[in-house]
Amino acid sequence: MPGMDIRSRNNVTITGPAEGPVVVLAHGFGCDQNMWRLIVPALAKQYRVVLFDYVGSGGSDLSAWSRERYSSLAGYAQDVVEVCEELDLRQAVFVGHSVSAMVGVLAARSAPERIGALVMVAPSPRYIDDGDYRGGFSAQDIDELLDSLESNYLGWSSVMAPVIMGNPERPELGQELTNSFCATDPDIARVFARTTFLSDSREDLKDVTVPTLVLECSQDAIAPREVGAYIHAAIPSSRLVTLDATGHCPQLSAPEATREAMLDFLARR
Repeated sequence: MPGMDIRSRNNVTITGPAEGPVVVLAHGFGCDQNMWRLIVPALAKQYRVVLFDYVGSGGSDLSAWSRERYSSLAGYAQDVVEVCEELDLRQAVFVGHSVSAMVGVLAARSAPERIGALVMVAPSPRYIDDGDYRGGFSAQDIDELLDSLESNYLGWSSVMAPVIMGNPERPELGQELTNSFCATDPDIARVFARTTFLSDSREDLKDVTVPTLVLECSQDAIAPREVGAYIHAAIPSSRLVTLDATGHCPQLSAPEATREAMLDFLARR
């Protein structure tokens, strides 16, 4: 997008030391950079932390959104690369939540000089079961999910967000995710959801050569533990850590465990 201010377009914010290692935090579907707020303070003590919103999410410039670009994960990966280029980042650690983990894989392949390590938080390369591969959903499940989302996005959000978040004994977490989903433009959310839940990035995993941390939750309705094992097996340079956490958003439901695992990985680099 020539001539556009990337920092404004993607609502880029930076905290932590001006010099030193860089960590880029990327949110998942229906969310924005605020989802990382319980993680950032600990990271920012040692690392320069870059946060941003994908175009169409949070405080991004919605006028920059296009159905054509954001109908594939490559469009979101392009956002990542352009933010890294704008900030002239080198060998940054890219932390991607949920679908953003696969976006990070694509961005690292596209701009290897920009991204030197990956942290995948509750990742999934494919949500639909396929033969021996268990993604957690049947094709019919996903068709019904997308049909429901497209016919009544706000209603879908109020039902699905608590399921995705898990932790029913802490309803405030599900409510926060519901609010985040509902703040997203429904037309944009429909495209992002289709891009997310119909994606298949399994073949892209073989291209990952950088150090990689795979963080899975002990119980996750969106990314079952079979998915974490699959990714770990597909990426020889990866380390798999199972958090004592439930739900799909451990950065909110179990921030201490998530922070500790990330900081341990960063310290080993």
